[in-house]
Amino acid sequence: QLQLVESGGGLVQPGGSLRLSCEASGFTLDYYPIGWFRQAPGKAREGVSCISSSGNNTRYADSVKGRFTISRDNAKNTVYLEMNSLKPEDTAIYYCAADPSMFRACNGNLEVWGQGTLVTVSS
Repeated sequence: QLQLVESGGGLVQPGGSLRLSCEASGFTLDYYPIGWFRQAPGKAREGVSCISSSGNNTRYADSVKGRFTISRDNAKNTVYLEMNSLKPEDTAIYYCAADPSMFRACNGNLEVWGQGTLVTVSS
């Protein structure tokens, strides 16, 4: 019953913003670092951002640094990814994932994955 559900994806013009949400059910997110990943058509999955269980430590891929912000509200069992100044290159399916290891949350091979939400950046 462990599950993560992403939401908030959609179509946005270049330069626009979206806020993605990742809500957990069946377990409490308090103890889990969370990673955001994305996969564009024909490309490999790549890490976008990750956050420690407390929210005190965050990391970002160079491609999104300064534009995206990861945050969490453990009381709501939810992690967010605020995406600003979106570019067509950001078009991808975005996944959140949870793992007890901060290293895996930032690098992949996580235990629990969501099904993804599609973000399309196009004029």
